[in-house]
Amino acid sequence: MNQNLTELDRERAMGGTGTVSDREVRRISLAALGTERDRIAGELWSAATDTGFFQVVDHGIDLADVRRAFDAAERFFALPEDVKARYPKRFNSGWESMTQVRPSIGTPDQKESYQVTLSNMSGLWPTDDEVAGFRTVIEDFERKCRLLAMEILSLFADRLGFDREFFTRAHDPESPTYQSTLRLLHYFAVPEDADLSGMWRAGAHTDFDCLTLLFQRAGQGGLQVLPGKEARSEAWTPIEPADEAITCNIGDMLMRWSDDRLPSNFHRVTSPGPGEHRGARYSIAFFAQANKEILIESAAGTYPPITAEDYLQQRISANF
Repeated sequence: MNQNLTELDRERAMGGTGTVSDREVRRISLAALGTERDRIAGELWSAATDTGFFQVVDHGIDLADVRRAFDAAERFFALPEDVKARYPKRFNSGWESMTQVRPSIGTPDQKESYQVTLSNMSGLWPTDDEVAGFRTVIEDFERKCRLLAMEILSLFADRLGFDREFFTRAHDPESPTYQSTLRLLHYFAVPEDADLSGMWRAGAHTDFDCLTLLFQRAGQGGLQVLPGKEARSEAWTPIEPADEAITCNIGDMLMRWSDDRLPSNFHRVTSPGPGEHRGARYSIAFFAQANKEILIESAAGTYPPITAEDYLQQRISANF
C-alpha cells in the first residue's frame, strides 16, 4: 500500500530554528493508579490533548533498572566500531551510526543507536564476551517499558471509547509480527571549538508510534518540544531531564486512531550552546508500535485505513 502520508509533508516544513519559549510540560504521578484511575486518566488526557507531551513519575520502573539499562547502553556504544558493525541495522533492529536523515533538515542526526525489536533480533545481539549480560538486561527493561506503555494506553482507550485491552492486544510481544522497539541512543560529544551552525543532534520530527517513553539523564539536556498551538510560530519548549521522570509523547499512530484528538507534536534535540554540556548524551526510548497486521483506522474517517506494517515501513523509508 502506498499512500501520501500527510505526516511527511508536515515534517518537511519544520526545519527552521524557531524561538524558545517556556511552557509547562505537566508531571503526573501514577502512584495512586490502583485507586484513582479516573482522575489520573483525566490528567493524562488533558496534558496529551493540550501539548501531546507529559512526564510520569512514580511509574513503577525502579531507578536501579533504568541505570542498569543505561550502563548496558554505554558499554555497547563503547565497543570498537568494527565490533558494533557486526550487528548492522535491519529494518528496525540493530546498530546504525549517523544514517538517520530527518525530512525536516536533510542532514544526518549526530548520533548512533541500537534498536531492539524482539521479533527481529536473530544474529543482532552482542555476545557476553563483548558486553556481559547485555541481552538479559535489555530484554527485561523492554518488558518493563512495554507493560507501563500498555497501562498508559489503556487509560487513553477508556477515553477514546475502546475497550481497556484494545492497545494491549494490538501490541502482542508473543506474536512474530510484534513491532514495538526499544532504542538505545548515543549523541556524540561536541568539541569546544566545533562549529555547530546548521547542525542538530536530532532534527525536528514526530514519532511514528502510538506512545513513546523517553528516559533521560539529569544534566544531559537538549530535548525541545513544540506544542501544536505553537507550531506556526515555532516556539520550542525545553524539557529538563530528570532521572526519576519518564517523558512521554503521543505518536502518529495514536493520532490517526484518535481522529487527531490526541496530537502527535514535533520535538528535536538541539546542539549544545555556549556554556552548555558538550559531553556525550545518552537516552533510551521505547516506541509502542502496533503489530504488523493491525489496521490503523480512524472512526471518523480523518485518515484512510493502513496496516501498522505499511505505515511503519513508509515512515522508516523516509528517515533512513
